[in-house]
Amino acid sequence: MKHTLNIISLTKNLFPRTLHGRMLLLMSILLGVLISITWLMVSLLVSSILEEYIGRNALNVSKAVSLTSVVQEGLKNKSSTHIQLYAESVRKATGARFVVVGDHEGRRYSHPVPERIGKLMVGGDNPRALEKGEAYVSKAVGTLGPSMRGKVPIFDIADKVIGVVSVGYLQETVESVTAGYLQRVLLWVFGLFLLGGVGTWLIARDVKRSIFGLEPVEIARLFRERNAILESIREGVVAINDEGSVTMLDHEAAKLLGIPPETSLGAPIESIFPQTRMLEVLQSGEEQFDQEMQIGDIEVVVNRVPIWQNDKVTGVVSSFRRKEEIDRLAQELSQIQEYSEALRAQTHEYSNKLHTLAGLIQLGSHREALDLIGRETSGYQELLGTLAVKVPDPLLSAIILGKYNRAKEMRIDFQLDSESSMIDIPEKINREKIVTILGNLLENAIEAAQENTSGLCTVKLSMTDYGNDLIFEVEDSGLGIDDESVDLSLQHGFSTKSGKGRGVGLSIVHENLKFLGGYLTVVRSSIGGMRFTIYIPKKQN
Repeated sequence: MKHTLNIISLTKNLFPRTLHGRMLLLMSILLGVLISITWLMVSLLVSSILEEYIGRNALNVSKAVSLTSVVQEGLKNKSSTHIQLYAESVRKATGARFVVVGDHEGRRYSHPVPERIGKLMVGGDNPRALEKGEAYVSKAVGTLGPSMRGKVPIFDIADKVIGVVSVGYLQETVESVTAGYLQRVLLWVFGLFLLGGVGTWLIARDVKRSIFGLEPVEIARLFRERNAILESIREGVVAINDEGSVTMLDHEAAKLLGIPPETSLGAPIESIFPQTRMLEVLQSGEEQFDQEMQIGDIEVVVNRVPIWQNDKVTGVVSSFRRKEEIDRLAQELSQIQEYSEALRAQTHEYSNKLHTLAGLIQLGSHREALDLIGRETSGYQELLGTLAVKVPDPLLSAIILGKYNRAKEMRIDFQLDSESSMIDIPEKINREKIVTILGNLLENAIEAAQENTSGLCTVKLSMTDYGNDLIFEVEDSGLGIDDESVDLSLQHGFSTKSGKGRGVGLSIVHENLKFLGGYLTVVRSSIGGMRFTIYIPKKQN
């Protein structure tokens, strides 16, 4: 048992561990086996062809000798002198090892060794010629050694067998001739083996390069890791090749698309995901990030990335995630940011008020201090009371309160219309988008009002939920926007203000309104700046 394990261990150590070495070894073994079989078949074929050729040649010489008058007359007269001279001349002329003529008893009348004339022929292969009158090729062992012989009977005028002619070539002579041809064949076989070895090495190198130099163990590990990663992520992932056929689809994507993953592989992407834009990316090679899309009743955020190989797009990978999950995270973050902003603004504002109160008390102006406390308390409490009754939605109230505190901090008069009402907000309407729209409009209005240094800085907000639309109206006392810039202001990056990071507020408003099916109007305000009015339908398409 231990000996067997040692042999197995030794075999594993001798076997190459790299893919390139394994392919080279296996293909070399296969090539060697094929060439060996070919060599064996060719050598047998060449040997049989040459033996048949030499045998036929011996038979033809025998037939020619049997028909000559010298041989027939010599046998008739029982004289071997002329037969010996003629047989030797034929032997020398044809290159045969022997030309032997025998009578009907098999007694020699010619032989390369004259002393053997008159003795019986050796080999035991004469009966077919002497008894049956047949001409044939045989192999036998004579006095000169193993040989290939052409046997032909000699007939007299009455067609009676009177003798036999045996022309032979020694077996070693046949083998030497065959070996000469086989040596040339062997050179060709060896050349083919070298050529096959070079081709095998090139193929193995190309295969290794095409899989980025990875070994089978590494590929298997990457495959397992890939499957584990795809199973662990909560995003849907779809990949296509350069022909638009699906090459990979994870369980989350299959769940969102409502199809079994095993039947989708190899299918055209349009047949299982008609609204996808992956084919556009396949053609253009341009990445697409954070694109919103509707899959059935589910909103998703999609990313599409091309796969490049040798400066050519060979496929596209698309990932998408439910937008409600992203919105929930954005909502939590937005709430935290708004609360943080509101607290910061309140802290700063009340710090100023406390310093003012401290100064009034130190100056002995107690009446003025009490009046200031009363004004601040009444104004803020009035706003809180209005929001609690007219705007019960906490997100909407938070953004208004935060912007109110920011305006106070910047010495801007923030006015909320007392007739405002925003109670009837349908559940299907996305609150986060309304908050985003209103927050950007109020921030722009505060900045615009601050730029007007010649008069009172004011921002007004009014809201109504009567009728079929939710209507928000934001006014500022700023310098306003000229008519030519109104449409441009909705484009991303356009701004009348200097500095980086400008020109995104109104473009975000426009995009969110488009999603909600609403629209925006812009006109001059009666207080000097602009009045932005947004309409959001309560019934969403």
